[in-house]
Amino acid sequence: MRTVQASVADAVERPISRFVAVSGTLSAQEQADVSAEIAGRIVSTPVERGTRVSAGTALVQIDDAEVRAQADEAAANVAQIEARLGLARGATFEIDRVPEVVNARASSDLAQLELDRARMLVDKQLLPQADFDRNRAQAEVTRRQFDIARNSAEQQYQSLLASRARMALARKALADTIVRAPFDGVVDQRLVSVGDYAVRGTKVASVMRISPLRVELTVPGQYISTIAVGRSVTLDVDGYPGRPFTGRIRYVSPAVQTDSRALIIEAVVPNESGELKPGQFATARIEQASQTPAVLVPRSALRSDSDTARAYVVSPDGSAEERIVTTGETVGDLIEITSGVKAGEAVATSNVAQLADGVRVTGTR
Repeated sequence: MRTVQASVADAVERPISRFVAVSGTLSAQEQADVSAEIAGRIVSTPVERGTRVSAGTALVQIDDAEVRAQADEAAANVAQIEARLGLARGATFEIDRVPEVVNARASSDLAQLELDRARMLVDKQLLPQADFDRNRAQAEVTRRQFDIARNSAEQQYQSLLASRARMALARKALADTIVRAPFDGVVDQRLVSVGDYAVRGTKVASVMRISPLRVELTVPGQYISTIAVGRSVTLDVDGYPGRPFTGRIRYVSPAVQTDSRALIIEAVVPNESGELKPGQFATARIEQASQTPAVLVPRSALRSDSDTARAYVVSPDGSAEERIVTTGETVGDLIEITSGVKAGEAVATSNVAQLADGVRVTGTR
């Protein structure tokens, strides 16, 4: 009988964490096509494709000569009306403090005092009736002038409000000559060049937020009880073999899809270094809520031929018995055997390529 020297280890049973394996494609956290808010000639494009930008970074500069003049004109109109109303910068409008109103009130009050004095003299027959009538007419005129001054001040104030609104619009138009990034990210496309004429709504650049990235996953319905927001997700990404990335579930669909009986979830993956790219394919492993028993053997105990895995169980008398096995989860250097080997059985863990059914095994555990 042929003899082979090999190491031997016992198959052990212990609880392990189990994972749901699903796949998806990485996508940007946010993506925006940024458009011009006003029309004008492009005079500067300070960014290129791949430029990292912060929220508010200038992407495109539009010629601002015309809108700057309009903003200055609007500001001058506002200042002129404020001066007419006697408003200091930042002061609130009080109609009775408007200079024209103050003067009209003073004239009206003076005319009323003179009318009162004339009435007293007329009663004592010390003033002709004609003079009293002139005083009464003057008091009426000044009262009407006071009312007119108040109405005029109110109209000027409404004009001031309209001018302030026009000034705000002009200043916004001036600010809009600089098209800015809406959030922190990377410029994916710059769609205009210096000299181009942009109209309102012209797309000038595309910006992507790539940290974190997100991945949409479809989980079979039987695993719904194991899925929850905040649960950890391990991702294996094309381009980085053997290097797992960790994310967390952010969204779980409130309903199961009726056609597939599957659940849509979304996970987010940190990407501060920018190594991961939107569009990469990823395989996700989601840890289930509880651990379950498993029979484990060293991975070196398996010999794989095509799609078939074999292990060699060593009997107490030292003879090897070939077993066709099926495998499950991998735990470090151990692998789960779901069928073919029982807990407590000894398996060869070295030189398995030299073993065959009935070969005698000599070695140590």
